[in-house]
Parts: sequence; C-alpha cells; structure tokens
Amino acid sequence: MADSSKKMQIVFASAECAPFVKTGGLGDVAGSLPAALVRAGAEVIVMVPKYATIKDEYKAQMEHFSDFYVSLGWRNEYCGLEKLEHDGVTYMFIDNERYFARDYPYGFFDDGERFAFFSKAITESLQHLPAGFECDILHCNDWQTALAPVFLREFYQGLPLYDRVKTVFSIHNVAFQGQFSDTVMEDILGVAHIPAAASQLRCDACSINYMLGALRYADAITTVSPTYANEIQTPEFGEGLDGVLRERSYALQGILNGIDVAGFDPATDKRIAANYTVEDRSGKAVCKAKLQEELGLEVRDDRPLMVMVTRLTRQKGMDLVMYALDRILSGGVQVAVLGTGDRDYEDGLRYFQDKYPGNMAARIEFDPALSQRMYAAADMFLMPSKFEPCGLSQIIAMRYGTLPIVRETGGLKDTVQPYNEFTGEGTGFSFSNFNGDEMGDAVFRAARLFWDNRDAWNQLVTQAMSQDFSWTRSADKYLDLYFFMHPEIERPAAVVDEPEAAPDPVAAEEPKAEEKPVEAEPAKAEPEVKAEVAPEAETEVKPAAKPAAKKTTTRKTTAKKATTTKTAATKTAAAKTTAAKATTTRKRTTAAAKKAAEAEAAPEVKAEVADAKPAAKAPVKTAAKKTTTTKTTTAKKATATKSTTTKAAATKAATKTTTKAAAKPAVKVEEAGAEPKAEAKPAAKTTTRKRATTTAKKATTKAAAPKAEATAEDKPAVKAEPAPKAAEVKTAPKATAKTEPAKETPVSPAAPAEKKAPSKKTSVRKATATRKRR
Repeated sequence: MADSSKKMQIVFASAECAPFVKTGGLGDVAGSLPAALVRAGAEVIVMVPKYATIKDEYKAQMEHFSDFYVSLGWRNEYCGLEKLEHDGVTYMFIDNERYFARDYPYGFFDDGERFAFFSKAITESLQHLPAGFECDILHCNDWQTALAPVFLREFYQGLPLYDRVKTVFSIHNVAFQGQFSDTVMEDILGVAHIPAAASQLRCDACSINYMLGALRYADAITTVSPTYANEIQTPEFGEGLDGVLRERSYALQGILNGIDVAGFDPATDKRIAANYTVEDRSGKAVCKAKLQEELGLEVRDDRPLMVMVTRLTRQKGMDLVMYALDRILSGGVQVAVLGTGDRDYEDGLRYFQDKYPGNMAARIEFDPALSQRMYAAADMFLMPSKFEPCGLSQIIAMRYGTLPIVRETGGLKDTVQPYNEFTGEGTGFSFSNFNGDEMGDAVFRAARLFWDNRDAWNQLVTQAMSQDFSWTRSADKYLDLYFFMHPEIERPAAVVDEPEAAPDPVAAEEPKAEEKPVEAEPAKAEPEVKAEVAPEAETEVKPAAKPAAKKTTTRKTTAKKATTTKTAATKTAAAKTTAAKATTTRKRTTAAAKKAAEAEAAPEVKAEVADAKPAAKAPVKTAAKKTTTTKTTTAKKATATKSTTTKAAATKAATKTTTKAAAKPAVKVEEAGAEPKAEAKPAAKTTTRKRATTTAKKATTKAAAPKAEATAEDKPAVKAEPAPKAAEVKTAPKATAKTEPAKETPVSPAAPAEKKAPSKKTSVRKATATRKRR
C-alpha cells in the first residue's frame, strides 16, 4: 500500500548550479528544477562541489554540517558537507580544496579524478544526510556525476540505506561524455577487479567512458527534450553512444526544460531599459531604440533587429551564419551578436561589423546583463544550431516577445512552432536542413512579415509571449517518473483527486451524501428523486465514481421522467395526496437509507402521512442526492413509491417482496424512459405496503380515490408488473431484511437517520392496522 505520510526525497547532483556557479544550461536546470520539485511537495537536497569561485556572500551563509573520508582507489580523501538553505531548497556543497579550489569548474588535467571523487562523495554522503531524510531518488546530471550510479551499485548495494535508492541519469549534452585513459579504473575508481564494471565502463581498447557507465547502471535515463531523446539513438547525433541508448530505449525519455519565469519577466525585469507586458508592448520599442544606440546601430524602428546570444562554435550553427550574413545585412536586417568562442568566428564577426557599420554589431565577450537587454530589444532571435539538446535562449526570447528563427532539431523543434501564413498559427520561424541558404530564407520570411503585415507579426509575438515554459510542467513529468519508480510512496496530487473520483464507499461517505442534499433542498428538483432512485437500484454494485456521474446527468435529462413517474404513483393511489406522501416517504427513507436500510416502508408511510405536503419538495431533493449512495438508498426510495398507493392489502411478508420488486422496476422506468412502467411498478409496491400502512392511510386514500380515478394516466396503476419482477429482484434481500423495524417519528431530510432497534409500539400498530383492514 502507498504510504501517504512519506514525501518523495530526492538528492539532485550537479557539477554546477545557478546562482552559485554556472557555465551553461546545466546550471540553469540545477538552479530551477529542484525548487519546482519542492513546490510540488517533494523534499530535495542539491549536491554541488564547493568551488572557489562561489561568491563570498554565499560562502558566508554555509554552515558546516558533516565531514568524513571518501575512498578513491588507494587514497582516502577528505570530504566536508557545507549546508545552505536558499529559496526553500537545501544545498549541500562537497568541500575538498585539493579538487575544487580552482578558478574555473572544468578544463583541468585531473578532471577525471576530480569528478570521480565528486561521484563517490555523493554516494557516500547519502549516509550523512539530515535526520529523517532517506534518499529515494538519486538524480545525476551529465558526465561529472555519471559514476555515482556505478559506485552505488558496485560498492553500496545491499546496505539497507541504499536498497531503496533508485537512480536517474540526465543527459544534457551527449557530446560531453567524460572519456579518460583506462588506467584510472584501478588507480582512481578502484573497479578494475570487478569484471562487470570494468567491461561496462570501457569504450575502446584503452579508454573508459563515464557517461557510458551511467547509461548502463542507472535505473532510468532522461534527456532534455523529446526530439533529442530520439535523435541521440541515431549515429548522426548519438556521438558513439547510440547503440547503448537504443538498447536502453525502454528506460529513456525526453522531458523538456523550463525557465525561471519570474526571473525572465519583461514586466518586472530591472535589467532592461523599459518594462512591458503582452497587452502593452510599448516598452519593447523603448528597449530597441536604447540598444541600437548602445551598440552603435542606426536607431530605426522600421528595420527588424536580429540578435544572437551564443557560444561561437560550429554546434551553434556559426558556419551557416558566416555563409549567409552578407546576404542578410545587405537585405536590410540589423544584426547584433554577443558571445565568445572559436577565433575564426570571432574574426569573421568583426569583419562584418566593419563592412556594415550601423547595421552590424559584434560584442566578443561574455556579458549577462547585455544579453538580457538584447533579448528584450530584438525583433528576432537567430539560433541555427547543428544540434540542440533543449536550448533555453529561444525560450527566453519568446518570453520577451522576440521571435526565434531556429533549425528544426532537438529542443528547438519541440519549443518553436513555425509560423503558418494561412492559419496564423506559430511562435516563430524554422528551417529543416543544416544549410546556409535555408537559414537565409527563414530570416527573410520573418523580415517580410515584419515589413508587410505588422498585424500578423504582432499576433505572432502575442502567441510567443503567451507560451507556458515554466518549470512547473517539467517538474510534474519528473515526478511522474520518480513515483513510477517508487509506487509505495503516495503522490500528493493523487490524494487530492481521490475524493472526487470515488465519493461512494457506502459506509464512509454516506454522511457526505447527506450533507449535500441538505444544501440542495431549496432547489426544486423533485422529479430527480424518482428518476435517480431507479438507476441507482441497478447500479448499486458498481464503483462509487459512477453513481456520482449519473447524479449530475440524470438530474437534467430525467427531470421530465421523474415528473411522469411521480404522476404515475399518484394515479395508482391518490393523485395529489399520495404524491405528497410518496415524496415525504422518500425524504425519510433517503435520510435513513444513508445510515442504514433498516426502516420499514409501512411505518415510515404512517409517520409521513402527517407531514406529507410540507415535506414533499425538500425530501425529493434529498432523495435525489442520496441516490448516489448504495442499495440502501434505492431500496428506501422504492419504499417511498410503494407508500404512494395505499389501496391494496397484503401481509408483511408481501411488503418485503414488493420492496425488492420496487427497486428493479424503478430502474427500468428510467432506462426506458416509459412513464407507464413507472406507474405500474409503484402500484405493485404500494399494494404490499398498503396493507402494512395505518388506518390513517386508508382514510386519506379513500378521500383521494376519486382524484386518482380522474387522473389520465391511471391505467398502469392496475398492472402488477412488479409482482413477477419481485421474484427477479430477490437479489436485494439486504434492504428488505431490515425493512420490518420501523421508526414512528418522521426523519428530517437534513439530519442523518440513526440506526435504532425496532420499537414495540410500531409492531403493535402494524398488527392493529392489519386487523382493521381485514
């Protein structure tokens, strides 16, 4: 059984994490996803190396939590855990100055050893977490943490604390895999003597691959977009790992990244020249003019401004940019590029800046503040990547109303919907092949729309800005995966939904049903009673969810049927008087039914006769809502119908039989929608109960007899259809078994009926009533 008291407890391990250390998209993910998981009800601890580059303001907030030694090959290395709470998330910084007190996170000769230590420290520290935190999911990211699933399985499996840990490995870029000489297997990893590990880490005769180990050892694999998950299973994009990814495709899925929508909000961003919203974008024009002035471009609002904020590498499509830039600039499009990278691309951009002064600006630097101003000011954002696992720049651009022009690959394809000139749909522009001419065509498709159809352009901007790329959606999909791996933990969202789905478990939820009728009483839905009563008799055995659904639908559709049914009951005994009695009976029976189907039809009728007319309407609704409950409710409603006709006389045993009969015939009435049947059935039921009813009923019945005759629909009343069906309905002995004991006092529709032992008075009255009738 699922444990509803336990929260999902996740350790999220990453080599970088905003705002502490960030070099790319991984830092953004690690900085945003854990917070979204916490908001969704999980408990998360993020593990990051304690780099020297972390700002002193954050270091000052860290408290020393624990320290221990980590065995790495033949060495024992110190590991400290420094704890920091930030924005509701707990961060544990892995402290080892020999490995992490450096000027930059990566790019050192001993990276293989540094991040092997980091992976081992992650697994070892699962024993040193705060009290009450037992890791359910170890979520590792990229090659720097890829050995953690390997170490956990080879060195810690079998220990009680680790048996429950499931591992998830996320690929943020399959091109970076962590390949090193196989000498590290013994000297650093200490797994050379374990054949399974040694063979599964090896990628060629003399090398091992950290990411390969994670792909083979992790319980689940994710990547950052659905399209990229498919692409990396092909030789073109798999970077040599496509084979193992195809083997483990059953464990692989793509979950799209999100962005921090609060941090990237044009309405509140203090880094941009003027704020604006989807409704009022006048501030965007101000941002554009200010940026043009800042970068030395001509300040013109009639020219589209296209920007790039990127690493200057082949992967980011810089080959295509160099090829098409002459055509784009000479065509009247302004271009601004911010970034650093390969020297050839840097020099090429400077050349175009000199060739097209006022139209082209190149900023060969890393400037986050300028990048923000460029997102807000531009009309178009160019991102022609050769491959792109997810990409955040195009999402941020759309958030700021800047239309992306992208190549259809990876996350770019998943996030940007190409503009359709016929329907107006879309959030940007795209092209398929890695080709400079195709890219140029896409740029001019966007430019022509900007020049020729500003209304369509503005609509496209509105659609782009309205997209939901929050982490909430992505976090929900990660939680789906986590809870799938730990079915014994109950998901909070499921708990919320359960009451709606299954309102019917008879014993437990009946009181709720009673409360509902009370509220609904004022509404005039009398007909609903009979109509609903009938269906419930049939569906009594079905799951709780269905009756609830039927309730709502039946009320609307069966309004007429119910009215007819009422009339039918009236025909058989006494038109108006009996109808009132019936409704009153329902009121009492439904109320009593919820707590127990014990009350007998006859006595109920007696008591109700007194207050028949006033109670008629309210009880009806009560009954209607109570129908959603179980057999007991329907059985009593049936009794109500029986009480309507007080003419016939029969023994108490007969009363039981008719009660059963009443349940099924009523059902048929609603299903078929035939009024006559409804009338006939009540007639039969009433016959048996008539005998059981008091002499008082007799009198009222006689008085109403002429009215009954006058009724147009009397004919079915005489038919004894329920009698034969009584035999069929014998399946409802529960209701009749407890029918004999009766309650003398009328039950209020609002209050639940209590279970009471049959009173002597009632039985005496019954007896006298029968004698008198005879």
